[in-house]
Amino acid sequence: MGKSNNQLRGMMRIAVDAMGGDHAPQEVVRGAVKACREHWAEIVLVGKESALRAELAKYRPRDWKLSIVDAKEVVEFHEHPTQAVRNKQDSSIVVGMNLLKRGDVSAFVSAGNSGAVMAAALLILGSLEGIERPALGFLFSAPEHPVLLLDVGANADCKPVFLVQFAQMGSVYMERVFAVERPRIGLLSNGEEENKGNQLVRESHKLLKNTRLNFIGNVEGNDVVTGKADVVVTDGFTGNVMIKEGEGLGELVLHSLQRTLAGRPRLKIATFLFGSALRNAIKGLDYSEHGGAPLLGVNGNVIIAHGKSDAKAIRNAIFMAKQTVERGVLEAMRQGIT
Repeated sequence: MGKSNNQLRGMMRIAVDAMGGDHAPQEVVRGAVKACREHWAEIVLVGKESALRAELAKYRPRDWKLSIVDAKEVVEFHEHPTQAVRNKQDSSIVVGMNLLKRGDVSAFVSAGNSGAVMAAALLILGSLEGIERPALGFLFSAPEHPVLLLDVGANADCKPVFLVQFAQMGSVYMERVFAVERPRIGLLSNGEEENKGNQLVRESHKLLKNTRLNFIGNVEGNDVVTGKADVVVTDGFTGNVMIKEGEGLGELVLHSLQRTLAGRPRLKIATFLFGSALRNAIKGLDYSEHGGAPLLGVNGNVIIAHGKSDAKAIRNAIFMAKQTVERGVLEAMRQGIT
């Protein structure tokens, strides 16, 4: 991938799909402005120029760098991903991905149709050599450092070799972004024993044992947040169900506790204290804390944010993109996946 003059001078530019997400463009622009004010990089908003200029008019210009690239079309959530990418060449997703392909930006962030983002990444950027399928990662909070779970939605149906490649990519990511030496790789299963799991898990286990990875064997769902492994691999269907169940359960517990305590006036202080503590406990399941999921295995730095992302989530997704670029994850993937 070539480098633009701006990148050669050391100025990082990150493209953001300003039309992607349930709260676009308002929250996306607000999150981009927050990131700009922290002087991380120049943000390139991709979307309908007139709508974006109207949103930016709400903010007093400062000494931050933000520009607009016009894209007249939007890929809606209900559209078929591949067809939409092919038919809407002037959509914010396609235009943004082409900026990344040309080297005009260092990373692309989108909270839009995730299937379309993945399709555009594969069609425009292509996959890395040695990778058959890209994978989406999700970071869970753990005692020492986050735990990376992948895949969480890119591939509902997987072959054992895909899980091995996910493990390789996850290992490189944790080494680069979190400085974890020889990350421990766990395979999600319904038991720790080697003979547990479905056919995919059992066959993947055999393959992982014969790699140079630091494979520690099977791990169960409750092991993910304890930090038993640094990277946990599974198929995209199971991973997606797991994170969504976790998000829903955390919110259910928090709301139930708040309702119970709110009904007792003498416990108002406890409502505040317990609510705050519980919020901190479920931060690891809160997509807005991490901002997005890295799409690993494509030939470019792509971050897919949650469709419900607010300004905080967009700001954090941009920060994740910045970290990914600064720590050379893509180059490490190119060199470390064989």
